[in-house]
Amino acid sequence: MAAKGYRILRRPWRVRRPLYWGMAFELLGIVAVLVLFGIQQPDVFRTQFWEIGHLMKWNSSPNMILYAYANHQPLPKIPFVWSQLLTNFNVAISVVSLFVLLVKMIMIIMKFFYPILGLIVSLSLTVLYAVSAYGQAGPDYADPKYPSPVPWYIAKSCSVARPFNAEKNCQIAKGAFAATIYLMFLYLCNFILSIWSMWPNKMLDMYDDDDDDSSDNEQETKSPSKGKQPVVNVTALHGGIGIMNSNGNSPGTPGYYGNKEWEMQPTMHQRHQQQPPTSPRAMHMSGAGGGGGGGGYGYGGVEAPLFTPRTQAFHTLDRRLPLRSG
Repeated sequence: MAAKGYRILRRPWRVRRPLYWGMAFELLGIVAVLVLFGIQQPDVFRTQFWEIGHLMKWNSSPNMILYAYANHQPLPKIPFVWSQLLTNFNVAISVVSLFVLLVKMIMIIMKFFYPILGLIVSLSLTVLYAVSAYGQAGPDYADPKYPSPVPWYIAKSCSVARPFNAEKNCQIAKGAFAATIYLMFLYLCNFILSIWSMWPNKMLDMYDDDDDDSSDNEQETKSPSKGKQPVVNVTALHGGIGIMNSNGNSPGTPGYYGNKEWEMQPTMHQRHQQQPPTSPRAMHMSGAGGGGGGGGYGYGGVEAPLFTPRTQAFHTLDRRLPLRSG
């Protein structure tokens, strides 16, 4: 059905293949962050990294909270990169991402996932993973003596943590950060694809659904008409098989060679081949018992089939009228 203008809700995607492949790559990234963020929960090596950085004079000290309590001072603001909030936030967005992916797969199967929904979902997840990436690589300015614009486990090699037996933990933290950047880039690509599909386009505004034409074509090809004979190649007309369509049209009638279905009728030559040999008595009887168009004995004393209007038209087409008595 033709549309009268720009549509926001029921708008088809410009391309679908990147959407399908994107879900496969998205699943790989989600599994990675689920595992890596789950290992860090609740505080496997966050405080350890904080302490290592302070010992190497790269960031503030985790004991500043104890110092504030001991000196009756206001509690300092914990940097987001070392907070429990970041750890819980990473685990939460990984679980939400998996749930969103499952819902999106179901909606795509049901043909209900339109670009406007993809725009909202991809934008939201892009922002969430951008916040997570900022938190993992965020600054630490709590101690003016040791400012840290980027955490050491991101900016430096993990070999520096080998004396503290934290090299593997550092590699896990680097992998989690890489998986976060990967998913953020993937959701950003989905966001760009959604914007492109939402961009005004006259061809996309002509139809209510981009699958209507394909479904109609599949229905025509897979659902043949009931009550009709199988299709026969019209080139068999000169090979001894007489053909007429179900409407009684002849080869000269318009539409004979169109997309029609045909039924086969035996020709005169085939009827002669199927007849048994006749005796002289049968030959004598055939001359006296000829039936004119309704039945009786036909060729060689063998009883001819009854002529229906369709077979009568067939014989008329082939210039073979039934035998008539003299």
